[in-house]
Amino acid sequence: MSSRTIRSRTARGPVLLALVLGLLLALTACGSGAGTAGSAATRAPDAVEPLPGEPAPRLPATVASADGRQVTVTSADRIIPLNGSLAELVFSLGLGPRVVARDVSTTFRQAAALPVITQAHDVSAEGVLSLHPTVVLADRSTGPAEAVAQIRAAGVPLVVLDDAKQLADVGPRIDTVASALGVPDAGRQLKERTEQRTAEARAALPATDRHPRVAFLYLRGSASVYLLGGPASGATSLIEAVGGQDAGKAAGLTGDFTPLTSEALVKAAPDAILVMSKGLDSVGGVDGLLKLPGVAQTPAGLDRRIVSVEDGQLLSYGPRTPQVLREIAAQLYPADAK
Repeated sequence: MSSRTIRSRTARGPVLLALVLGLLLALTACGSGAGTAGSAATRAPDAVEPLPGEPAPRLPATVASADGRQVTVTSADRIIPLNGSLAELVFSLGLGPRVVARDVSTTFRQAAALPVITQAHDVSAEGVLSLHPTVVLADRSTGPAEAVAQIRAAGVPLVVLDDAKQLADVGPRIDTVASALGVPDAGRQLKERTEQRTAEARAALPATDRHPRVAFLYLRGSASVYLLGGPASGATSLIEAVGGQDAGKAAGLTGDFTPLTSEALVKAAPDAILVMSKGLDSVGGVDGLLKLPGVAQTPAGLDRRIVSVEDGQLLSYGPRTPQVLREIAAQLYPADAK
């Protein structure tokens, strides 16, 4: 799940919509405590690991799109994934050389030279169509709807996937993308590799009876956007997979995000705070984070226990998720890290 997904979800309420509109431009602009905030020792490089070789697509293929359509793909020669999570899947399958564009949330090294076809986080239909794609991949948070409709009206096969919200979504997303691109065998290999690495990451967790409460904060300081994640934020599954409790969920929050207030955060009483790295940078690092409402009064603030993961990796729910679990665990249990 990308930052665009977060923006789409939070836009449901008028107050949050006003907050998030200020995020659009700020998002593209973008001293920690000992052992926290994504140290160089734990942070993964911003790169994907493709399967060996480049698979040969067997097409045509017809797949069910999440918006209720049956989409037939006849060529995977020119692929455009419309968010970073989907781009990660395509490159991991070994089809990176066929990708002809990226959106702003696709930040990993192998895609850096590709043209960007989003304005802030909105897809430019004209930009997409100018590159003559043979297949476009999107998810439910991709927008605006008019751009998606324009791409479809031009006759380009466009496959929509459900947004990824939890670890259980990783396998089905790999299956759908691999099937749409005509490489089901590569999809099975990638899914097996990802499942194995996820199991290894969880097996490496320290043996402990502690279940620290972890609050997920979505931060964009230059736009004054500060949100506390609830059970539908997308982070709950990651927190629970490393043995923690989602502090927002435990505090009784519902839905995805709520504006950050001292009362909400003190009630959540997190032992650690999980953030995206650019979000942490946008508020001035850990020292700046401690100045936000209620943070310094929490156990996490008092201990400066801040867990930071790269924006493009944290909520992607894809082949790099096992590394995300390792990063979170290494920062959450620094004395026990393996």
